[in-house]
Amino acid sequence: MRDARTWHWAKRLLGAAALLLLSGAHAATQAAEVSRDGLTLGPADSRQVLVLHASNSVQVFKGVLEDFSQMNPGIRLEYTELSTQQLYQDTVDRAKEDALTKRGPDLIISSAMDLQTKLVNDGYAQAHVSPHTRALPAWANWRDEVFSIGTDPIVMVYNTDKLDAARAPHTRRELLSLLQAPDRPLAQSISTYDVQGSGIGYLAATQDTRLDSMAGALLAAFGRNGVTTHQSTEDALDKLERGEVTLAYNLLESYTRHRIDQGARLAIIYPQDYTLMLSRSAIIPKQAPRGDLGALLLDYLLSPRGQEMLAKQSGMRPVNASVIAEAGVRPMALGVGLLVYLDALKKRHFLDLWRAAILAPTDAR
Repeated sequence: MRDARTWHWAKRLLGAAALLLLSGAHAATQAAEVSRDGLTLGPADSRQVLVLHASNSVQVFKGVLEDFSQMNPGIRLEYTELSTQQLYQDTVDRAKEDALTKRGPDLIISSAMDLQTKLVNDGYAQAHVSPHTRALPAWANWRDEVFSIGTDPIVMVYNTDKLDAARAPHTRRELLSLLQAPDRPLAQSISTYDVQGSGIGYLAATQDTRLDSMAGALLAAFGRNGVTTHQSTEDALDKLERGEVTLAYNLLESYTRHRIDQGARLAIIYPQDYTLMLSRSAIIPKQAPRGDLGALLLDYLLSPRGQEMLAKQSGMRPVNASVIAEAGVRPMALGVGLLVYLDALKKRHFLDLWRAAILAPTDAR
């Protein structure tokens, strides 16, 4: 009789435990909300709310944020994907409206490392010092206010169904020759960043001008071939996959690798003359309501686990593996050198030249 009563109560306890597990699983499912340009993780009623604004694609960055959330289950993380220009302008506008009020994101991550550096230079960021930030190489930490969390090579990408590998250019000089070829294989079929609206596009194009004496000739050849422009790497990859363009110039490797892993018939070219390596850089805004939580996420991203997750989930290169000496690839350093082409006069002059080359009517159109 005693054994029967024991079994009866045991069954009731097991049933209650099962209900609790199911309820917990349901709550966990409800806690994760994904949209086209955002992601929310963690308990809806949490008083610990971490707001992250970044230019990273939601789908590419999702696994990294989920890992952070699992390690910090009591924090509600609200992530919004924004363009690099909007990340910069929103920060400036908030300060102009009311610099004393704590509002906006607690951490900003952007691939436009020059704009992030300008925010720091102009006093919109706060310092953060930790063992993880101290362990960064000098090029990856400027003033303890802007930090590289990983790097991404800037590459050329082509549709393998539209361009034979034997004709694929491996330097910018070879690309220029292909653009000038008599059969014009890239006429109306090449794409590059619209530098007027894209922070990363402007950064890559101005670095080309700084490093390559042929940059002007290449821009002119783009214009003569009826180049189209894209606002983002994802936009360009869509065009490549649909066959609307054959080759795209200056794309992020990580997003491209993600598409190829999903079956896209694309190929990556790492220019042999030089390959730009930009940083995804992070700042804690001065107006951050929960700068402590922003710092917690930043330290996670810089930790060995965070760096491994970034490499595995987003395709970025870890900071400590960003120098590829044998290929002559070195990341661009954070610092005042990035501010040269953000000078108003220099920027206006560069954009005038770019428009004249890219947007001028030609017989190719």
